[in-house]
Amino acid sequence: MAANDIFGVRIPDSKMAREVAQLIFDTESDLLFYHSTRVYFWGALEGKRKGLMFDPELLYTAAMFHDIGLTQSYQASQLRFEVDGANAARDFLRGHGVSERDIEKVWTAVALHTTPGIPEYMHPEIALVQAGAGMDVAGRGYDDFTNEQREAVIDAYPRGNDFKHEIIEAFYQGMKHRPGSTFGTFNDDVLAFKDPNFQRGNLCSIILGSHWER
Repeated sequence: MAANDIFGVRIPDSKMAREVAQLIFDTESDLLFYHSTRVYFWGALEGKRKGLMFDPELLYTAAMFHDIGLTQSYQASQLRFEVDGANAARDFLRGHGVSERDIEKVWTAVALHTTPGIPEYMHPEIALVQAGAGMDVAGRGYDDFTNEQREAVIDAYPRGNDFKHEIIEAFYQGMKHRPGSTFGTFNDDVLAFKDPNFQRGNLCSIILGSHWER
């Protein structure tokens, strides 16, 4: 059964947070909705463990929007799906009168959630979305959580019977129409795994094939 309070971490009880939840619930599959909710809990639990100061409402909004770019609404987009999600979060927050400074945090958190090596040195809301996503998808930081914490989150927001393959499929469906957007990210691993005809971009070939003579 879904829970709003897990080991001292709560889903924000505000009008905006409730509207975020409803929008994402109406837009995403159950797979992505529960995944996004878990990302919030993993991120918030990590932030609490590290003693970080973060705004739960901003973290929740970023976590819930972080994969909306994979949905049917963006099947014509050629942007990175992360940017689609960041733009959607920005538009939502502007409609709720949130400050541009806080909007920038959420935009960046969503846009960089698949870019390791950078977010962890930025604002906590940005770092924790990436940490939460990495935990839920790849098990990064798995041992930083207790068995009780992991079980509580999964009991409240289940992964289902085959989350690993289902999330790869969700990534593939959200990116297969814009393969060029995966260049320079590990998202191209998904296309290579699902499509034997996919050809990765190669930076060295691009450099050597450029118009520069030397």
